Amino acid sequence: MSLRDLYQSMIVDHGRNPRNFGELSPCTHTQKGWNPLCGDQMTLYLQVNNNQIEKAQFVGSGCAISMASASLLTEIVVGKTVQEANALFTQFHAVVTGSEPADLDALGKLAVLVGVAEFPARVKCATLAWHSLQSALNKTDNVVTTE
Repeated sequence: MSLRDLYQSMIVDHGRNPRNFGELSPCTHTQKGWNPLCGDQMTLYLQVNNNQIEKAQFVGSGCAISMASASLLTEIVVGKTVQEANALFTQFHAVVTGSEPADLDALGKLAVLVGVAEFPARVKCATLAWHSLQSALNKTDNVVTTE
């Protein structure tokens, strides 16, 4: 199996069987996100205590890339500080938008999504959960959109 096949397999798995799917109650941070281009919708829930993300869950519907990205996000940010999560957003966003080369080791599991940089319409699918994360951490009230 090639690395590309492995990555595609992981995206399909997380897309069909998202981890941490479900409403989180109680939660300290929440944010709704919407991608009007393809209809992806999600709500991200976080439990943050003493500047550290203790739990992360989401509900929503969308394409495999959107669901996989949200699923991976909820796995990766748990245990991170708010600052570490914001830095991870910046790094991930730069890679999938093609503005920085990918450091696959630094991205860890998120490396499965670097290929979306080749498909500009899919970048919005991959980054919806991440924009929702950043907005939730900043306690922004408006629904996050990719437009």
